Amino acid sequence: MFGKELRELHNKLLSGQKTVSVAESCTGGLVASLLTSESGSSGYFLSGVVAYSNKSKQKILGIPEKIIKKYGAVSCNVAKLMAENIRQKTGSDFGVSITGIAGPKGAVKNKPVGTVFIGLSQKNKKTCKKFLFCGNRQDIRNKSAWEALHLLCAHL
Repeated sequence: MFGKELRELHNKLLSGQKTVSVAESCTGGLVASLLTSESGSSGYFLSGVVAYSNKSKQKILGIPEKIIKKYGAVSCNVAKLMAENIRQKTGSDFGVSITGIAGPKGAVKNKPVGTVFIGLSQKNKKTCKKFLFCGNRQDIRNKSAWEALHLLCAHL
């Protein structure tokens, strides 16, 4: 998904009168930046939060500490809650979230560098996809952001 596909997503959101908010961790605002790169994006983009630390995930997004301790901040459980909570807090039709390990440090048991969870929340549906991306830190961040947009587009 590049220029043409990004415009297509933009047009789908506008024509469907759908709104989106994002909660990002390892991508540091890249999804929000891509979503707002087209003129008129204020017609669908409501809010973006970069909740990089566990503390900010708890405080800003309302992710319970016990969930982070039990599953880890990089998990499907946390990604789903991030997406759901940003959607509810902003009143958007879609909530999109990303949490992952962009590297080169941060790998933990069973979660190597490149492990990324992307969450999507709609009114009656929550989805999470796990990815294992290869490449350097920037490659992983870029691939994560584009996959999040693909997931959103697939649910429009």
